[in-house]
Amino acid sequence: MVPKHFTHFIILSLCFSASLIAQRDNAQYVDPFIGTGGHGHTYPGASMPFGMVQVSPDTRNDGSWDGCAGYHYSDSTILGFSHTHLSGTGVSDYGDILIMPVTGDQKFNPGTGNGYRSSFRHQTEKAEPGYYSVFLDDYRVKAEVTSGDRVGYHRYTFEKDGTVNFLLDLIHRDPVIEASIHFVGNNRIEGLRRAKYWAGDQYHYFAIEFSKPIEAGRIFNDGKEISTTKAAGQRMQAFATFSVRKDEKLEVKVALSAVSIEGARKNLEAESNGVDFDAAHALAKKTWNKYLSKIEVEGGTLKEKRIFYTSLYHCLLTPNLYCDVDGNYRGMDGSVHHAEAFKNYTVFSLWDTFRALHPLMTILDPDRTVDFVKTLVHKSKEYGELPMWELAANDTRCMIGYHAVSVIADAYAKDIRNFDLAEAYDEMKKTAMLDKRGLKAYRTLGYVPSNKSSQSVSKTLEYAYDDWCVAQIAKALGKENDYTYFTGRSQFYRNVFDSSVGFMRGRNDNHAWVEPFDPKAPGYNYTEGNAYQYSLFVPHDISGLIGLLGGRKALSVWLDSLFTTRMEVNLGDENDISGLIGQYAHGNEPSHHMAYFYNYAGEPWKTQQMVRRILNEQYDDTPGGLDGNEDCGQMSAWYVISALGFYAVCPGQQEYAIGTPLFEKAIIHLDNGKEFVIQANGNADGRPYIQQAHLNDAPLNRTTISHRSIVAGGELVFDMGAQPNKAWGIDQPVPGEYIRTSNIVYLSNPTDKFIDKFVVDMKCDSPRADIYYTLDGSTPDRTSKKFVGPFEIRENTVIQMCSFTEGRAPGYVVKRTLTKAESISLPPRQNPEPGLHYSYYEGIYRSVYDFSADPPVATGTAEVPGLTVRKRDEWIGLDFHGLIKIPEDGEYTFFISANDGCQLKLDGEEQFESDGRKSEAFAQQASVALKKGFHSFQVKFYQCSDSLGLTVEWQGPGFTRTPLPKDVLFHLD
Repeated sequence: MVPKHFTHFIILSLCFSASLIAQRDNAQYVDPFIGTGGHGHTYPGASMPFGMVQVSPDTRNDGSWDGCAGYHYSDSTILGFSHTHLSGTGVSDYGDILIMPVTGDQKFNPGTGNGYRSSFRHQTEKAEPGYYSVFLDDYRVKAEVTSGDRVGYHRYTFEKDGTVNFLLDLIHRDPVIEASIHFVGNNRIEGLRRAKYWAGDQYHYFAIEFSKPIEAGRIFNDGKEISTTKAAGQRMQAFATFSVRKDEKLEVKVALSAVSIEGARKNLEAESNGVDFDAAHALAKKTWNKYLSKIEVEGGTLKEKRIFYTSLYHCLLTPNLYCDVDGNYRGMDGSVHHAEAFKNYTVFSLWDTFRALHPLMTILDPDRTVDFVKTLVHKSKEYGELPMWELAANDTRCMIGYHAVSVIADAYAKDIRNFDLAEAYDEMKKTAMLDKRGLKAYRTLGYVPSNKSSQSVSKTLEYAYDDWCVAQIAKALGKENDYTYFTGRSQFYRNVFDSSVGFMRGRNDNHAWVEPFDPKAPGYNYTEGNAYQYSLFVPHDISGLIGLLGGRKALSVWLDSLFTTRMEVNLGDENDISGLIGQYAHGNEPSHHMAYFYNYAGEPWKTQQMVRRILNEQYDDTPGGLDGNEDCGQMSAWYVISALGFYAVCPGQQEYAIGTPLFEKAIIHLDNGKEFVIQANGNADGRPYIQQAHLNDAPLNRTTISHRSIVAGGELVFDMGAQPNKAWGIDQPVPGEYIRTSNIVYLSNPTDKFIDKFVVDMKCDSPRADIYYTLDGSTPDRTSKKFVGPFEIRENTVIQMCSFTEGRAPGYVVKRTLTKAESISLPPRQNPEPGLHYSYYEGIYRSVYDFSADPPVATGTAEVPGLTVRKRDEWIGLDFHGLIKIPEDGEYTFFISANDGCQLKLDGEEQFESDGRKSEAFAQQASVALKKGFHSFQVKFYQCSDSLGLTVEWQGPGFTRTPLPKDVLFHLD
């Protein structure tokens, strides 16, 4: 029994400790200008941790590569201060609700020298977490901004007496769908800016309140004044006029909502009533110090502390709150929903952040991680699938994979379970079973074929990891059949490994490797990378990967080559392959786990050496201090978690891989009230090597540590040295999926159509495998018919086949529906007319599926699929549909070269669909057996912002590849 007075002492001690954490000023080390130069794409303005509002200066409105965050350190003029910004993305968006104090004449355009923008000097700028200020030289005005969760706060101090016109510009940056402005009372403006760009339909309702009455309010649409206090249009601007005195301070509050003006008004009133600029600034500083004090580091240089805490700051900027104070939010179905028992968020850069940011949040903020999981599940229920890259309730469909499953699986594996797991699993499985983005062919062939989908190698590898994540949740729920099924899919990475070259490599649907092959060259089969940067992306089955490479020594040799082979290809200034150490590209995410793989090669000292090198070389405390896009916290999260001494190589597992700690001491203050201390004795520059380690006083001779060990509190002690201890950690067991399945079965003929007969020739890449199959719809097992040689079928047949290898689980069951080709009969008394029908669309499209529900801008007929019917050069969609007349029975191959994406359907069946990334020079193609006569024919195409191109070709019996001729294309009226 604990004495009563001792209990009181514990409580007082805990309170005192919490007070110290809250008061610690780690914000002093944060420099929000880090990443605003080079290609970091960060912004210097004010936001709360994970806040809805990011009020920051905009220096650009051109949507350029280095204008993604609205600000670039190389610029010398400011257009104004908008209230939404993205941190470190590779595509521009946001920059909504721009405010600029203008003295002198009213100006409607930002201009280049005589518009409403103002020059400024970096010497007058100041930025810290939750605060930014600058002197606007042209207007002689000091501008300051700070932020609450849903409200942005401004304060302007005027150098002299006069008149100031506050410009509200709703035209600024992205195209506007609709907008409205309403002067309410004597000091408030309310309205809406609904815009489209990367996110195709985003709502930003606002309520703006000034600290003094507006003397005159004027509304303009496309530069023409509207003599009312309320108006709507697409090019809306307004001026609020005030008389000001020298040194007067005028404050502005701006609340946002994605739901309604009423929601913005409620947010304004709930968060800012009685709160002036100084109070808001003080709260922002206190809040930031609370979050930044979750990790306390000691030792290291001032530069290292600046990089560390700025990185931690960047990690806490996204995802962003996306619900009002009453819990209402706009869902991905466009409707308004109410968040029950969770807060809704937006900005999920999942292809980036699943790797380190979300694992870091499982340590630092498990409750918010629950909100993230619930948010993603609800988005899937609203949208029909888990989003890939969600922004403002839109799926931008950027990047690849379905990595929301990683966030969910990782939370569950880390014992964060305050959500409905069965509900989450339903959405995970639903997404994994889609037919989009190469998944249909992936399920049939065991990989995404290069000739039918862009980025095929990367997609295959990332789908395999995602499938492993789905399998872990299936296992947790006792769904053994699903667990076996998705475990089988998780080993599809093996099907794109070419042992003859030692790399993951593109493969066509006929199982032939794509030629030519250069592992150093970035290209069509990889996502922002090359074969070097992708071939080790098998985080869930490292033992299986090592087996493919030929053993642990082979893995070490492979890694040595990765870090020493020079990049000889000219990548250009804006390429995502940056931060190079040999072929390792730290500036982009596919490489982020690789330095830790030396642990599994039995050479952990090389992990320690390389991680320390990356920490020292790839980050700096200057505006250009990031070697690649910040990517919504991922680049910084790698630094934070690696500087602590470990890394989540495989999110979805309890284990972290140990690297090398950067600081002499780090204390993680956990939300459960406990502390985890990482002590690195003798740590210094040039001493990255672990000599020995102890966890809670017990010797630790492995290169992993569990999440449970961290959150339980305790102490991890390293003794560091200048020379490697090559005996420490070398016996680390290599993680991998313990169910090893037999290799997939495939047919030598990739097409499922045949004219008179189909020769069934089953293949398996394992020479020791036995193949069994069924033709009656049952699942094959060892009692089914064994494949002994090719045979013919002449009728429609569903064939299921599976391989069995001694010492392994049964292989993945492949189902193929073989169909006899038939032409279609035309309606009586209807003669086909030359040409195809087309529908032309304009909008923010990133998939051929995006424009199907939109009304077309124009319709008509075209001789052949092409771009002459377009009305502009980007953000367009085209749907060509009608009939194709096949001249004789036989196999035909269709080729489509398209930027950015295309789809081909014959007789209503999809032949291929690709998002088309960098695909103009790479034709998608499909071979299919067709009967003489008419067949339905459809080509869909979309283009967003790359170079424009569409070419449709074919070849068949008696002729080689040639443009699709107009004399075989028809339509019915």
